[in-house]
Amino acid sequence: MIVFDSAARLWLLTTPSSSYALRLDENDAPRHVHWGARLTLEQALGISEEYHGDHDPGGEELAVEGGLRFAAPSLTVRYGDGTRGVEWRYLGHTIDGEELRIDLADRSRELRITLHYRVFGDCDVIERRATVRAGEPVEILRFDSAAWTLPHLRDYRVSHVTGEWGREFQLRRIDVPVGETVFTSRLGITGHHANPWLMVDAGQATEEHGDVWSAALAWSGSWRITLRRDPLGRASWTGGFGHEGLTWRLGPDEELATPVFAGLYASDGFGGTSRAWHSYIASHVLPAPDAVRPVIFNSWEATEFDISQDQQMELAELAARLGTELFVMDDAWFGARTSDAAGLGDWWPNPDRFPEGLGPLITKVRGLGMKFGLWVEPEAVNPDSDLYRAHPDWVLHQPGRSRTTSRNQLVLNMARPDVAEWTHAWLDRLLAEHDIAFLKWDMNRPFSEAGWPGHPDPERLWIDYVRNVHAILDRLRADHPDLLIEGCAGGGGRADLGMLRHVEQLWTSDNTDAAERVAIQYGFGQIYPARAMGAWVTDSPNTVTARCTPLRYRFHVAMSGALGIGGDLRRWTEDEMVWAKGLVEQYKRIRPIVHGGAQYRLSPPEAGTTAVQYVSADASETVVFLFQPSSLPRGKAPIRLTALDPAARYRDEATGAIHHGAVLLSHGLPPLLTFDTTSELVHLRRLA
Repeated sequence: MIVFDSAARLWLLTTPSSSYALRLDENDAPRHVHWGARLTLEQALGISEEYHGDHDPGGEELAVEGGLRFAAPSLTVRYGDGTRGVEWRYLGHTIDGEELRIDLADRSRELRITLHYRVFGDCDVIERRATVRAGEPVEILRFDSAAWTLPHLRDYRVSHVTGEWGREFQLRRIDVPVGETVFTSRLGITGHHANPWLMVDAGQATEEHGDVWSAALAWSGSWRITLRRDPLGRASWTGGFGHEGLTWRLGPDEELATPVFAGLYASDGFGGTSRAWHSYIASHVLPAPDAVRPVIFNSWEATEFDISQDQQMELAELAARLGTELFVMDDAWFGARTSDAAGLGDWWPNPDRFPEGLGPLITKVRGLGMKFGLWVEPEAVNPDSDLYRAHPDWVLHQPGRSRTTSRNQLVLNMARPDVAEWTHAWLDRLLAEHDIAFLKWDMNRPFSEAGWPGHPDPERLWIDYVRNVHAILDRLRADHPDLLIEGCAGGGGRADLGMLRHVEQLWTSDNTDAAERVAIQYGFGQIYPARAMGAWVTDSPNTVTARCTPLRYRFHVAMSGALGIGGDLRRWTEDEMVWAKGLVEQYKRIRPIVHGGAQYRLSPPEAGTTAVQYVSADASETVVFLFQPSSLPRGKAPIRLTALDPAARYRDEATGAIHHGAVLLSHGLPPLLTFDTTSELVHLRRLA
């Protein structure tokens, strides 16, 4: 999978459907040669000889300052005497199965840089990262994981997502202008407004056809991706952790390592690109990909801060009637937490609300046949809390500056070893003393006044904070192997490959309006799989938008991800309870297909009817969701299915109707009735 030609000093990395080639130039700078369709070594050598030279040396694998380089660098360093930049010197390389390590150094300064590459035998994703080790004091002004170079194309178009709280993952496709386009988060978390991935094509790719190059960063803090199109028509990007203005200091023998910045080439359009990312995440990212994502009931929208033991028990009884598998008590179970103004950080059961602790409620929930889960927000604290009064120095702060609250809370400095250890200790104790199967780990605000007084390198907190959060999650999972965790940050504010290495699923958005969720989930699924997409059925009118939608529509939208229920079941009619129970039963039947199958996006939200199809791994079953938020415009086209056997017949599991595969492929399913907020779920099974 990885070969090296010593004469040309060229490496060729091969995946099942693609190749990636790089070489060293005459100055030992690592240069890009090829990223695209599979090549033999001979073919890659031909590219290197014919197309790369003084006129076009190829983009750098890790762009640096120095010489006639004027693009955004991947690595910027500054020494004590003011010297900047890097002059490369090749030291050697190591190939260990699927991994390549290229060791380089600066020609005159004591700095070593290692480029890491990893390929896989079952997917086309290439993982890249870098490490730097100092032999003398040096400041690191920027250190990206990797730079990616595209071939010359007639044009370039970038796909990415934008958004805000309650409207995350809005898919955008725009032409790439000449110059530099920066996608970034300076929040300390991934962010609601953007997400650390992009896809680039020549402006001609469709859902199922065309070449697409993409990359996604495995990082859960501030990040930056700089996309460049030069005046000569070449495009590339560089990306990694941090944002402009941060500086990290290294002393002798100190090392800094970047997160993974994974890349993918696919020749089968945006849909094929997404399916490849879903497969990679399932096989190489998620800690427990095959764990069944249980049907969740969460109490937040039903109760908010006004909770009691009896009330939670009543909700649990109603949730059990629906077939819910996990009951999650959300905020306000602890300390003096009767609003968002107090108690955060005091992680013991509120004695007025739970006079005997959590034991009676957990026993009740378990007796109803469900598992029990809790909401926690370990990274934040209210100033009105025992924790803050005891440890005001534990929060992010800067001397002489105000401490800005958001949602009446401050951010604990999780980069501090003592704060991280305290956080792990109380969570570990909570799990050890109670039968808790699930944590909803929330983080409701960005960083501000991000200082670390007394630390010799205070801006390391932007890195160490994230790594300590990840480490706590790993320790909890190791000590409590049956624990499931959902990552949340005020909705979808921390959704990334880094977080998915440590949790089973992500909360997609606090906006549970099914009509809004269709577009949110469509954007989320560009990179992230359905099994990792938390989706709830809540009340109508919706608490965020006040929109009214039918119960069936709300369920269908949520059933296309990891289903949860978050409405106030005490207000649901008996008919709604009966309908909900039947839909939960249907979801459990299709869950293996939605979570374990391949996803095909048949029609986007802007088409009027959104259609998403899931095909089981053995292609024996398929599930199709159709969502129509508005009856207009009329005259919508049928939805043609894909990935079926044209010679086979398929039975509709709900109606018993028999369909020919060839007809479904060529003529599709009939359009939905012309009513607002109409939906359909079609489950087809191939006949023997």
